[in-house]
Amino acid sequence: MKMKKQYLFLLLAAGLLTFFGACQKRINYNALIITGQNNHKWEESHPILKQLLDQTGLFKTDIIITPEKGGDMTTFDPVFSKYDVVVLDYNGDSWSEKTNTGFLEFVSNGGGVVVYHAADNAFPGWVEYNKIIGLGGWGNRNEKSGPYVYYRGNEIVRDTSAGIGGTHGPRSEFRVTTRNFDHPITKGLPANWMHGNDELYSLLRGPAENMEILATAFSGQTGAGQPRATPRAGTGRSATPRAGTGGSATPRPTRPPQPARDEPVLMTITYGQGRIFHTVLGHADEGGGPAMQCVGFIVTFQRGAEWAASGQVTQEVPNDFPSAAGVVLRPDFIEPTLENDFAYIRNYDIEKSTKYFTDIQKHIRKVADDEKALKEIEAMMVDVLNDPEATAEAKKLILRELSWMGSDLCIPAIKALSSNAELKDEVEFALTRLQPVE
Repeated sequence: MKMKKQYLFLLLAAGLLTFFGACQKRINYNALIITGQNNHKWEESHPILKQLLDQTGLFKTDIIITPEKGGDMTTFDPVFSKYDVVVLDYNGDSWSEKTNTGFLEFVSNGGGVVVYHAADNAFPGWVEYNKIIGLGGWGNRNEKSGPYVYYRGNEIVRDTSAGIGGTHGPRSEFRVTTRNFDHPITKGLPANWMHGNDELYSLLRGPAENMEILATAFSGQTGAGQPRATPRAGTGRSATPRAGTGGSATPRPTRPPQPARDEPVLMTITYGQGRIFHTVLGHADEGGGPAMQCVGFIVTFQRGAEWAASGQVTQEVPNDFPSAAGVVLRPDFIEPTLENDFAYIRNYDIEKSTKYFTDIQKHIRKVADDEKALKEIEAMMVDVLNDPEATAEAKKLILRELSWMGSDLCIPAIKALSSNAELKDEVEFALTRLQPVE
């Protein structure tokens, strides 16, 4: 009897642990986006940042818009203690002393911070803020602000030489190199991936205390990004890069040539008990533009925000994360679903990217042991074969895939295409595989 009671107790304890573990995964973090003044298009950026946070299912996000430039900043008085993470989309007038103190207390006591793009231009004279962001640029920053920190080869360099802080060359697509594969934010990311047309910040400098560089991008002698990769049709590549300041109000200052080096683009900093994720990526254009639509920016921003809020990352790296082969964009900022993949694959032609078909293949492999899920995918494939508007190239891809994973369900639809001269070879091949002669 005693043994039975102990057994029941263990079962109950295990059940409670499972229950509480499931509850923990459903916890939402309270996030605050601060915006309202910026030399970049904050009106475009902050709704997208909110969308990106909320669509993870992990965040409940508020937005505070500060007074306009020259306004009464004493009215900007957030209750930081209500939040787990604060996203800074701000570069403008100084905050009140009360707000400054409240922000520093929030971070010191364990509050998370995400420093987004031009927020590292802000407050050049606020010592503690610069400790929080690690590195900053513009605002007359110079060697008194702290060292340049960058990679040369595989070595981190802390360069105390005299010079300006902050510049960027003409906008372009550029390759991002992952430097830390063990950090929760970058764990599972490829070694190299292409980022959408953006400003590549360089010559940033600051205290760089308790700072870890997660990823870098190559910057040439002038501080400009490397030449963009040659675009391929249908791959979601961004348009021709624009020269100039990319929306920055302050012109790029002149400076002596600098040696080529790899500049930090993703960083983490600790300040007291607080965790800070700093991304220089994501210059906002109308509708977000390629820098914000880039899957690399989206995913690292979402994972960085979760880490800043909690110290962990539960989000998986999605199938559409870019590689070194080219940029991948989400024009609507939403991760593709299987239904979307099948909708897009209907319009496929030989010159377009096979990204959506690759997503379908990855999903098939993911559910390979689930017969019901495979039948559902097969039914969606049959719908493409039966669609008179679907291209012949799309149907060829589907026929090749069905030739090895199809069942009796797809055979009538395949036979119905046997009179189509463009599909004759693929139809015969699929039927031979699916109906071998006994």
